[in-house]
Amino acid sequence: MDMQTYWDGNRAASNAADAIKAALVDLGLPESVWGSVRPMVTHSGKPYVHLGMVRAEAAERIVEAIRASSPS
Repeated sequence: MDMQTYWDGNRAASNAADAIKAALVDLGLPESVWGSVRPMVTHSGKPYVHLGMVRAEAAERIVEAIRASSPS
């Protein structure tokens, strides 16, 4: 992979990770929940976000927020 592909993937992954962190903060979840969110780039340059492991209570709050924002 060339460096531009890596940097483009890294930018996309970082932006997505930051958006998820901000949403989790807005839900009032502690840093122990959003602190493990990390941007990742595969060897082919595809952007991903590693969410890590969260406690069941935090997952339930995340699901409630997603459902509340989804059109019925």
